[in-house]
Amino acid sequence: MNLPSFLWLWRIAAWSMGLSLVAYVLLAIMGVWMFRARTSRQDQPDWLPFLHYIIGICMVSLVLLLLLIGIIGTYGHFGSLGHSPHLWAGLTTVILVLLSAGSATQIHVRQPWARRIHIGANIAIFFAFAWVSLTGWSVVQKYLP
Repeated sequence: MNLPSFLWLWRIAAWSMGLSLVAYVLLAIMGVWMFRARTSRQDQPDWLPFLHYIIGICMVSLVLLLLLIGIIGTYGHFGSLGHSPHLWAGLTTVILVLLSAGSATQIHVRQPWARRIHIGANIAIFFAFAWVSLTGWSVVQKYLP
């Protein structure tokens, strides 16, 4: 396929990645805030867990959009997938984000394992985002004139 016809797709991907990173930082800040409030037995604002959950849903949606764009764009341009480590970095990131989101829905006093998985997945997402960003930069270089 002709590359210029895919330029709009790459713009959506760039915005989605940037917004995913912003969401991740906001979620980390709110998560630390909730952790400190819980461990020091202080009250947290009632809106904080709700906002954390909503931004988490937005991040999951953005990451799934990125997966879809990556598959469509790569398949449309090359006719197949797996031309770089970016595929594995992206799939790892998607799996970790889904693991984090899934474990978040299970967090409860009676299920302490869910919070540990959620926090562990979020720490791993930091490294996955770094990996996907580095490999993504090499992919972007293929498409730039």
